Amino acid sequence: MDTRESKTAQEEHQHIKEVRMPEDFEHPEPDAGQPEARRPAKGWHWLLLATAVLAGGFMVYRLLSALWA
Repeated sequence: MDTRESKTAQEEHQHIKEVRMPEDFEHPEPDAGQPEARRPAKGWHWLLLATAVLAGGFMVYRLLSALWA
C-alpha cells in the first residue's frame, strides 16, 4: 500500500483519469471485488419490519387502553 502524502504530476494525472471515467452502463454487473453486491438479501429486513410494526401496534394499544381506562 502506497502511503506517500504527495503524488507526482503523472500519478495525479492518472488518478484524475481513473476517477473521471464514465460509468459502464452496458455491463452493470458488480465488480469481482464486490462479492456483497452479488449476494441476495437473506430476508432479515422483513423480520425487522414485522417486529417494528408489532411493537408500534402494541404501543398504540397500550396508549389507547390507558386513555380509555
